[in-house]
Amino acid sequence: GIPGERGQYNGKVTLLVVLSCVVAASGGLIFGYDLGVSGGVTSMDPFLKKFFPNVYRRMKEGTKISNYCKFDSQLLTLFTSSLYLSGLVSSLFASTVTRVFGRKASMLLAGVAVLIGSALGGAASNLYVLVFGRLFLGIGLGFGNQVL
Repeated sequence: GIPGERGQYNGKVTLLVVLSCVVAASGGLIFGYDLGVSGGVTSMDPFLKKFFPNVYRRMKEGTKISNYCKFDSQLLTLFTSSLYLSGLVSSLFASTVTRVFGRKASMLLAGVAVLIGSALGGAASNLYVLVFGRLFLGIGLGFGNQVL
């Protein structure tokens, strides 16, 4: 068009717009769901006993617990933040990988990362395996957002 000339956009809702909204909402839904799961799991006694025994012991022994800083554990913070941080960082690299290798390669990488993360999370016997599983899930989410 000619510089300074404005085109008319009549705001049609196309299939691409709908799919983009669904993908964006799904990413938010997954992160929101995980926030609820990790928030709920971190307050369950069996989970804390197995993966965070020091936090569990402090909670049971402490008579004065602040609602602001209930757990006071850097490792527990690492657990809850690992998925979000890896999703953020992998999103930064995913666009470059998608541009160079295509969407199929990005989606394959996303699927493999989610499978590895799920397997590690399901088989986790210690905290570090659990965190690595969440890191892989975040990588899968970061690359999975490259659908459109």
